[in-house]
Amino acid sequence: MIVTVTLNPALDLTYAVDALVPHGTHRVATVAERPGGKGLNVARVLHTLGEPVLATGLLGGATGTRVAALLYDEGVPAGFVRIGGETRRTVAVVDGRDATGFWEPGPTVTPAEWALFLDEFHELLGPATVVTLSGSLPPGVPLDAYATLVALAKQAGVPAVLDTSGPALRHGLLAAPALAKPNADELAALAPASRPAPAPPGGPATGSIVAAVRGLAAGPVVVSRGAGGLLAVTPDEVWECAPPVPLDGNPTGAGDACVAALSRGLRDRTPWPELLADAVALSAAAVAAPVAGAFDPDVYRQTRTTARAVIPETAPGGPRARTHR
Repeated sequence: MIVTVTLNPALDLTYAVDALVPHGTHRVATVAERPGGKGLNVARVLHTLGEPVLATGLLGGATGTRVAALLYDEGVPAGFVRIGGETRRTVAVVDGRDATGFWEPGPTVTPAEWALFLDEFHELLGPATVVTLSGSLPPGVPLDAYATLVALAKQAGVPAVLDTSGPALRHGLLAAPALAKPNADELAALAPASRPAPAPPGGPATGSIVAAVRGLAAGPVVVSRGAGGLLAVTPDEVWECAPPVPLDGNPTGAGDACVAALSRGLRDRTPWPELLADAVALSAAAVAAPVAGAFDPDVYRQTRTTARAVIPETAPGGPRARTHR
């Protein structure tokens, strides 16, 4: 099974109002609540695909109990370590024009609670085929937490997919996960020279991203570039794949759908061209869905038949010589 780790999950609340007015009082038309957190979105997508999956992480308080109950209602298998602090909430206020978000930092995790999670994670590595490590770290969890989890997974022979940002990403890359998936902005925060100027896929910006990735990571990295698609950089190869047609919709869960596809492909040892095409298709299908953690199956099927990976013209090794569907 694929184990998804979410160390800082949330209860996502969405308030719908007619118009958001600063300093005003608002009557809320509807309230929606969902389990939130990048790893939980990965688990939802994998569960919908029919893949064996288990969501784990840290939950606490009444909010944590509610998150667990909502996951149970969705049928997503889960096993969380309970902590004393209260799981965070995120609040999005949505009107007809825009959305305004408020993100709580998360509970403070004690050293004893972190040690308890490490024990639980070690036990889960037995039946795991792949682990995904997604999202921010709550207060109290060491900055090298993901590096520790990657090292434990390596010792057990289980590949790890890392999707985080900032210091957690920098530390995690030092542990050489089987695959990392930052977006272009997250990569640029660690290596400013990689920040691309506006350019089409395969354009001059690609070379700077490849150089930055190889300067930061020893293993494969897939960089998500929004509408520009995915760029995979390994020690020996470079591939890219972009959506065949532009898509309108909600991009919030696209990166998590990408991680779901990458983790499944990593388990199945799918070759890079097919792996990237599948990840682009599932990401596009997530953009077409109204909420994170879901995807449009028709868009997935349609995009999967037309997406293709190519070798960028600016990649080391010469011009675009091969394409794969």
